Amino acid sequence: MDKVNQSTIDDIPPNFHHPYQPYHVQLEFMRTVYDILEKGNGQVGILESPTGTGKSLSLLCASLTWLRSHARQRFTSTHDTLAAQMSAAGEPEWMVNAALRKHREELVRRWEEREKALERARRREREMEERAARDSERRRGKRVKGDGEDGGKGSRLGELEEEREFLVRDWEEDEEGDGLRGLSRETRELMMRVGMGGGKREEDGNDKGEEEETVKIYYTSRTHSQLTQFISELRRPTFPPSVPPDLLSRTHDQPSSETIKEVPLSSRQKLCINPSVSRLGSLSAINDRCTELQQSKSKDRCPYMPTAENLKQTHEFRDAALATIPDIEDLHRIGKELQVCPYYASRTAIPAAEIVTLPYQLLLQKSAREALGIKLEGNVVIIDEAHNVMDAIANVHAAEIRLSELKRARGMLGVYVKRFGKKLKGANRVMVAQVGRVVESLSECLMGFLGGKTDQGILESSTLLKARGADQINLYQLINYIQESKLAYKVESYASHIEEQQDPSTTSTSRPSCSPVLHTLVSFLTALTNLTTEGRIFYEKLPSTTPNTPPDIKLSYLLLSPTHAFSSIASSARAIILAGGTMSPFDDYKTHLFPTHSPAKITTLSCGHVIPRENLFGWVLASVKPTPQGGQVSTGVVQDGMFEFSFQKRNDPSMIRQLGLVLLNICSVVPDGVVVFFPSYKYLEDVVQAWQGKDAEPQPQSIWERLSGKKAVLCEERGGDTDELLRGYSEAILSPTTGPGTTRKPGGALLLSVVGGKLSEGINFADRLGRCVVVVGLPYPNAHSPEWKARLEYVEAAVLEGLERERQQNPVAGGGGETASAGAAAPSSDSQDLGQGADGQQPCQSQVVGSATAPPAQAQARAQPDAQARAQARQAAQAFYENACMRAVNQSIGRAIRHRGDYAAVVLIDRRYASPRVREKLPGWIRAGIVEGSEHKGLQGLMGGLRGFFKGRE
Repeated sequence: MDKVNQSTIDDIPPNFHHPYQPYHVQLEFMRTVYDILEKGNGQVGILESPTGTGKSLSLLCASLTWLRSHARQRFTSTHDTLAAQMSAAGEPEWMVNAALRKHREELVRRWEEREKALERARRREREMEERAARDSERRRGKRVKGDGEDGGKGSRLGELEEEREFLVRDWEEDEEGDGLRGLSRETRELMMRVGMGGGKREEDGNDKGEEEETVKIYYTSRTHSQLTQFISELRRPTFPPSVPPDLLSRTHDQPSSETIKEVPLSSRQKLCINPSVSRLGSLSAINDRCTELQQSKSKDRCPYMPTAENLKQTHEFRDAALATIPDIEDLHRIGKELQVCPYYASRTAIPAAEIVTLPYQLLLQKSAREALGIKLEGNVVIIDEAHNVMDAIANVHAAEIRLSELKRARGMLGVYVKRFGKKLKGANRVMVAQVGRVVESLSECLMGFLGGKTDQGILESSTLLKARGADQINLYQLINYIQESKLAYKVESYASHIEEQQDPSTTSTSRPSCSPVLHTLVSFLTALTNLTTEGRIFYEKLPSTTPNTPPDIKLSYLLLSPTHAFSSIASSARAIILAGGTMSPFDDYKTHLFPTHSPAKITTLSCGHVIPRENLFGWVLASVKPTPQGGQVSTGVVQDGMFEFSFQKRNDPSMIRQLGLVLLNICSVVPDGVVVFFPSYKYLEDVVQAWQGKDAEPQPQSIWERLSGKKAVLCEERGGDTDELLRGYSEAILSPTTGPGTTRKPGGALLLSVVGGKLSEGINFADRLGRCVVVVGLPYPNAHSPEWKARLEYVEAAVLEGLERERQQNPVAGGGGETASAGAAAPSSDSQDLGQGADGQQPCQSQVVGSATAPPAQAQARAQPDAQARAQARQAAQAFYENACMRAVNQSIGRAIRHRGDYAAVVLIDRRYASPRVREKLPGWIRAGIVEGSEHKGLQGLMGGLRGFFKGRE
């Protein structure tokens, strides 16, 4: 941990306005957050606080305490600046004092007017809620009938109606390229006036109020449910006003607190209140239809879009949002009550908001930020649940398309052109034909790979568009055309319309969300036009899902490193906080998200847990039998009874049987719920099949039957119903009766799941649901898959490039400095073992080698630094590989112990967990809870420890 400087401790307030008495670890966490935000200037905090320690509440208390303090300082600084300017100009003292008094009164007056307006909005909200409770039916009857509703007539559209709805309009390429593209001039001007502009804003000093310059906090998390939970936490504490108390004391009624001004942002899919648009289902179809209804040539304008006629309702929406700390559902409700679009109207609240909440995809994607008018410069970014932020960045920029989707796209285009081909005018005819050529070229490319011998691989983008002259097409122009003309939406809508005519049982509410393949094509083409050295294109054959389904193949674009994609955030924000329950190990975040930040700008913190030390029992089970103390069980030959679930060794029948017996013993001692995490679905299936067999068992019952006699056994399946599985697991533990006339034994339940599966993240196994968590093996990714080969090669190449650049800048130092390999782990005897954990081979072998044609003398001079550089590059790639494994392990472990009074055992079954190299990547609170020397004590020691831990506990 990088300790907070003592010089700044005195400046950190003792009162963070926490609604409860904070624990010591919470105070430490809040002080660290406050210090990072106060320093600013691009400071970064990578903070780990275990689940159950009140991380989110501590985050908001620290950040909002700082924000209000910063706002008060801003009031004071503007006051002092004015005084200094007038004094420097030689103004007399009486004039300076008069000007300062007027300035102070103006600041307070504006603040009071804003607070009074918000109080009126709160009163209106309460009145509307009461009125809604009394007469909700009457209010529903007044809803505006949305565009496209046919009142249930279900009649077929005539030819003119078909053309009006599905035919693309005349297209002009020179439309303005900003976040408001596709909207009418009147709508653009109105949205600019009320602060709802996109990427390009008009430079108008009169429209730019002082509130737009205030520092904001942009808080993001992975899912809407997590954001909703954060907003509920936001309603707990109260904070003092953002105006200095010496100014407020001059008024008659001095408030002691000020409501937090928060606005949540989301997609149209979550916020649209137009039933004819929201019913389309898919996000891409909703986006296209929404923007189409704003175009100046659109016959049926959206009745909810902010206009000059409903500007009053738009301002009422803004005030209601700022007055009530709303979540997404609240914004949707307010929009329906005021009959104004929440998606667009919510942007009017951004300038005055103190904190803006939004999901990952809206913050991590630059184009999404520009469309929403989000500016990070000088503001604070907090990324919660940040353990998967690098994966989230990759997912935001990823794209894939399948051959079956291309075939469907070709069919839909054929149907569309057959109906409207003669109606398409010049540019439209050319561009639609180009779309067809691109689809044909991609299809022919995939057909060739489908008939090849290899199942997966990497390919160059130039090979995708060789056929049909598609490589001569301007993809930028083509993508722009599809987006501007809404071609994808119109083609898919018409195809669904035809399907509905042919099959009347298909309702119009399912159009066109059933298969938005052309939108998928646009996403993939967009990825092709944004190729960087950090991205690769892969192909992979897909097996048939049913006997009558032909085999398929897919193309996918993968971002190998998040560095460039995240750089616009890392270089803009005043401060960035990455927070999570299991952030360990930290190195990858520093190396791949903040490679240009100096160590002085990065603060890391790993908090302890709030539980008493005796509430956690940690154990590394390296072998069934005890081994001599002082020996290295993590290295050397695997002896009989030792556990090593590496790829080469994990299918040993004897070890699988021993694992079953270990779980049988654990289930005999541990009450209630036991959750076991396996490295993969395939291995879980193999183990279950082996346990269900009786041939190798001396007992009359199989291991599976014996486990079922101890506890109810449930197993996670790939693609299975997680909710149903969890319901059965909970009932087996908490409810003694499972059905009429049947009684469950009071032993609880055993849940077999997978690291990285649906149960390993975001699931709460608190109290009786998770008295013991067992992790079997180390879930290393498949280092020989094309994706991971490309990732590891990229990491090696990037490190070598950095070392070479360093050597050129400092030739005296030679090659291979420490600085360039910050993410590399030091060589150790565990390196090869860890690499073999995935498939028994070294996971990353560099393909970047020195020149083979160099003269002997030059080669000899370069040999040592080149060899050192390659060794450091391999170490960096291996560290990246190991860290991916350990982040997944840490997430699984974190499913247990969810609050201060909780208690659980954590058992890690694999001798490699005894390695210091692996142990140091576990969270600090887990490392502290592992029984010293447990790797030598075997199963007998584990059982004695478990009995002692659970003895006397309820």
